[in-house]
Amino acid sequence: MPAIQKPMRYGHTEGHTDVCFDDSGSCIVTCGSDGDVRIWEDLDDDDPKSINVGEKAYSCALKNGKLVTAVSNNTVQVHTFPEGVPDGILTRFTTNANHVVFNGDGTKIAAGSSDFLVKIVDVMDSSQQKTFRGHDAPVLSLSFDPKDIFLTSASCDGSVRVWHISDQTCAISWPLLQKCNDVVNAKSICRLAWQPKSGKLLAIPVEKSVKLYRRETWSNQFDLSDSFISQTLNIVTWSPCGQYLAAGSINGLIIVWNVETKDCMERVKHEKGYAICGLAWHPTCGRISYTDAEGNLGLLENVCDPSAKTSRIKVSSRVEKDYSDLFDGDDTSNAGDFLNDNAVEIPSFSKGIVNDDGNDDDLMLASSRPRQRSYILEDDENSVDVTVLKSGLPKEEEDDDQAGSIHNLPVTSQKPLYDGPMPTPRQRPFQSSSTPLHLTHRFMVWNSIGIIRCYNDEQDNAIDVEFHDTSIHHATHLPNTLNYTVADLSHEAILLACESTDELASKLHCLHFSSWDSSKEWIVDMPQNEDIEAICLGQGWAAAATSALLLRLFTVGGVQKEVFSLPGPVVSIAGHGEQLCIVYHKGTGFNGDQCLGVQLLELGKKKKQILHGDPLPLTRKSYLAWVGFSAEGTPCYVDSEGCVRMLNRGLGNTWTPICNTREHCKGKSDHYWVVGIHENSQQLRCIPCKGSRFPPTLPRPAVAILSFRLPYCQIATEKGQMEEQFWRSVMFHNHLDYLAKNGYEYEESTKNQAIKEQQELLMKMLALSCKLDREFRCVELADLMTQNALNLAIKYASRSRKLILAQKLSELAVEKAAELAATQEEEEEEEEGEDFRKKLSAGYSNTATEWSQPRLINQVEEDVESRGGTDDTEEKPELHKHGQSSLSKSADSSDTPTIKSVTSVNQGRVNPFKVLANSKEPAMPVSSTRSTNILDSMNKSSRKSSALNRAANNEKSPVIKPLIPKPKSKQVSAASYFQKKSSQADKTEEGKEENPTDVSSETPAVCPQNAENQRPKTGFQVWLEENRSNILSDNPDFSDEADIIKEGMIRFRVLSAEERKAWTNKAKGETANDGTEAKKRKRDESHKTENQKEAAEENLSLPKKQKPLDLSTNQKLSAFAFKQD
Repeated sequence: MPAIQKPMRYGHTEGHTDVCFDDSGSCIVTCGSDGDVRIWEDLDDDDPKSINVGEKAYSCALKNGKLVTAVSNNTVQVHTFPEGVPDGILTRFTTNANHVVFNGDGTKIAAGSSDFLVKIVDVMDSSQQKTFRGHDAPVLSLSFDPKDIFLTSASCDGSVRVWHISDQTCAISWPLLQKCNDVVNAKSICRLAWQPKSGKLLAIPVEKSVKLYRRETWSNQFDLSDSFISQTLNIVTWSPCGQYLAAGSINGLIIVWNVETKDCMERVKHEKGYAICGLAWHPTCGRISYTDAEGNLGLLENVCDPSAKTSRIKVSSRVEKDYSDLFDGDDTSNAGDFLNDNAVEIPSFSKGIVNDDGNDDDLMLASSRPRQRSYILEDDENSVDVTVLKSGLPKEEEDDDQAGSIHNLPVTSQKPLYDGPMPTPRQRPFQSSSTPLHLTHRFMVWNSIGIIRCYNDEQDNAIDVEFHDTSIHHATHLPNTLNYTVADLSHEAILLACESTDELASKLHCLHFSSWDSSKEWIVDMPQNEDIEAICLGQGWAAAATSALLLRLFTVGGVQKEVFSLPGPVVSIAGHGEQLCIVYHKGTGFNGDQCLGVQLLELGKKKKQILHGDPLPLTRKSYLAWVGFSAEGTPCYVDSEGCVRMLNRGLGNTWTPICNTREHCKGKSDHYWVVGIHENSQQLRCIPCKGSRFPPTLPRPAVAILSFRLPYCQIATEKGQMEEQFWRSVMFHNHLDYLAKNGYEYEESTKNQAIKEQQELLMKMLALSCKLDREFRCVELADLMTQNALNLAIKYASRSRKLILAQKLSELAVEKAAELAATQEEEEEEEEGEDFRKKLSAGYSNTATEWSQPRLINQVEEDVESRGGTDDTEEKPELHKHGQSSLSKSADSSDTPTIKSVTSVNQGRVNPFKVLANSKEPAMPVSSTRSTNILDSMNKSSRKSSALNRAANNEKSPVIKPLIPKPKSKQVSAASYFQKKSSQADKTEEGKEENPTDVSSETPAVCPQNAENQRPKTGFQVWLEENRSNILSDNPDFSDEADIIKEGMIRFRVLSAEERKAWTNKAKGETANDGTEAKKRKRDESHKTENQKEAAEENLSLPKKQKPLDLSTNQKLSAFAFKQD
């Protein structure tokens, strides 16, 4: 199995970096040009211990708890490990030392300096020193013979020398390297190495190969090279068994050879091609740690594993990386022991399988147990104990050729117990926006309300609470005698919780600072053996998830509320307003994936569950890093790979990725720590962390703001950008519908602006598709538009001479009008039903009262005209208040069911906008009510539609149509503009055009044959017919019927109430005459009615090929869109 290269991470500032392992291999130690020595528990240790040893550290070595460093102040220092306490200076040079190494038993160190000298110093007694002189240039590297007889050094003078340690004489010297005057100018630092244990071979990197010299004879036994090596090799290191040799080049290539067979076992390339300047092999297993000349740290795993091991599927490197400090202590220690040991890794469930036999004591895992393999593979006479493989062969065989000794052992040929996907360790519970528990100074929570910090050191054990807005509450300092581990903060309270101890139960502590009484604190003890693992606060409530798989709800004042069971161990919970989000382990994940489920509950008066344990999508091989709500109340979460997802309420409560913070990181070890999400401003508030996953408490970290971007395709193109912007705008304003549905207040201007932005994007995309002759795509885009935008699309298509497209869009407009009319009537029916039930419950009887009697259309029209301007001011406030329905919740709203059953010629229809005289709703000024009348907001086709028009269209405001008093929906009425009629037609012809439309849209209406008799003219219509010529003469630019109607209404309102009443009476007289004349015309025009009916059906289903879209048609289309507003 090839070696696994884990992603490199930031270790030190740019410059030469050195690396080594401690004796057990549990820690990686690095030093760099920033003067720090860092101790890493693992490659993904986000909080390594740091020891400052000077301005620059050139080299480090570690053995027997002693950490030795070569520092820029010309000294070789020693510190205790792992404490990092300075333990003196071993030796000094006249210039800086370049390399330090320990001997085999750790009693001596060798140091080489730029002053051409090499020294060997006793670690316990630094006065015992030996100096080796002979090099003519700075010393590059050193290596001790494992038997402490020889010391090898490489120098900038081009030579490699072997010294007798006892008498400080030079045994042999090879001129192998290029000469240079200083270390910084050396083509290679030539880190050479002796073969471990036997010391039979000395490996020296020379140019593009590794030369191996035999001990004492000093003959060049053979060279190791590879065709992939294109640059000079910089460093070599041996495996602990002495069988493999690894080398790193100045262009980032790492090669591993089998020394016995001379075969190349591994080839790994540095992800950025930087020079490898540090290379260390793990003391017990197949791991290689390496550093580059830019200060980065990397790790190779599964290097040259024997075939018996490669058959077992190991926990992936990403799992090991991402789950450090995230899981239970037992799991972590076990995993670490097996990763650090040369034995086979044991899957977590295999322990359970074996434990079924009852041998619990015999199968306890411990890091010191010598035979981890014995309970995976059955023993037989050919089995080899792991300790034998570790220690090699007996002494007499070591003296021969150890490189081939392992192959002489009998190897087991048994099959493994399980060869399949490995289970992923479960993620431990955590609090969002908190830093790890092991830190002495940590964030307990950082959210939109404030920050809670915890200090637990020798001086103090306390909690500081800081509010972003001090008007909510002042900063608070709390003692932490109970060792609280989790916290949450809201605008009402501070919530804390601690784990149980031997003496004390787990406690939930709330500081209700918004309480109006004097008792502002309460504490609740959990039952025995039940620990609080996650907490959160909402509006008026608190929640705690416990280890007993229970979720406990409390009021913010301390009253216990509902308790319910969780389907699995909790991972994290979050609250916002009445919403509670719970993330838990739904099952066992495999191959590095977590298996999480999510529940979303609403805890208001009507408690309900929105998400019923749905799977929580995560990036492959990642874990949950943050879960919470946006400032507007939409659930969101972030995984360890930096992917931010948000609940898309507009798509069936699915999760949509909205941002990838990794795209904003400069380095692979950099991360963003999320603290908040805002939908209105579309901002992700987070803290950048360089080389870590979380920020330090001091200095106070600065919050950065990232923008959102949905993962759409071809985002570099104009089409892809507009598509992403449109759907992002739609998604980030879904919360407005949720707020409106749940009775919350929100800014209407925000919704209007969003609709305007979305329609503009759709128009741009339609224009782009139109230019590309993608007319079918244009129709698809138009289907997403509002009626007003659709009108603009029709005009654009006609002006672009896309006549077929314009016809298709016109048909689409008719269809959308019919659909919206049907939807509107369904909403009206629902509202009327609710109104009826309310009034019955209020004590109304079924007797013939004013609100239950159907009114004839003539009576209603007469009332409207006779009341004059008073009616105008009374009925329009109703329209403004109940914008989504043509009927208000007044007494007249119950008339509508009766209207729908009226088919008789003698019966009239009820005015849906009639307001009773006993209505308690106050009248509004005419100026304000007129703003909602769409006739007042009509403009010419050349004018731009305003945001107000969009808002009115969005709210589906009912439209007053004086010329067509039939109470049908605005969309169906507007559809008549798409039928063929001349702008000079009289009212009778208009009525004939609309009847087929009514039939085709299946709107509840009267029979078309009797429509003439059921449509008496109003006073305004009669007045308009007589004054039309005056209006046209005063306004010669009026070519649109809508403009004439608008101007006519303005003039008609100016008339006194008596004049308007006179016109109404005149209209009644003409209506009677029209009724008589209609009977005479019926025989002559019956065949015309049939022809018109057929023509109307064709208009709704076929393109209008008989007549091109001329200027008159465009004006009518424009009027259609404006009427929607």
